[in-house]
Amino acid sequence: MRPWTVAVILLGLLLMIACSNPADNKSKAVTREATPATPQSSSLGVKYLITPQNSRIEFVASKVTGSHNGSFKDFSGGIDYAGQPEKGRVTVTINTASVQTDTPDLTKHLQTPDFLDVAKYPQATFTSTEIKPGGEKGATHTVTGNFQLHGVTKSIAFPATITPDADAITIESTFAINRKDFGVNYAGAANNLIRDEVVMSLHIKAERAK
Repeated sequence: MRPWTVAVILLGLLLMIACSNPADNKSKAVTREATPATPQSSSLGVKYLITPQNSRIEFVASKVTGSHNGSFKDFSGGIDYAGQPEKGRVTVTINTASVQTDTPDLTKHLQTPDFLDVAKYPQATFTSTEIKPGGEKGATHTVTGNFQLHGVTKSIAFPATITPDADAITIESTFAINRKDFGVNYAGAANNLIRDEVVMSLHIKAERAK
């Protein structure tokens, strides 16, 4: 095989990898109209705290030519735990201006009205409404809750593996959401369209409140 032929094949393979959709093999969040949360006492069970020191909220967004990794650096929340995950409640509040990506210019662009519009919508919130045993791709549970982003509130359901113990509760989850469900409609350049799916990765290790 001639050297130039090998180079063309390798270039083609690299382009295929760069252009692949990170959401293709991920669980898709089920999005519906927001549902009323079941009233629960603020003293329900034991409180476990979610902070940037013990947890990470990350995402992968992509376009035709490749993908970018990002995360939120400022958030807070908690888990009210009453002996088993199905009886618990998860709440998280994210400071949208704390978004950070692998490209400084993209980070700034995400903060504008084209995307998160952080000046108008400074917070995103999630409050669980139901936690059921069993989940897609081997997850221990399916978490459903109201997610507010960009001024839009929807109910989303996604698989998660929840592991409780006395000192901490861990939640691991990776799933894709459709940004357009939340009114984030910026399309990008005509020759480099931005995909609708954003892959969210939650790495939570909520520590028992002292």
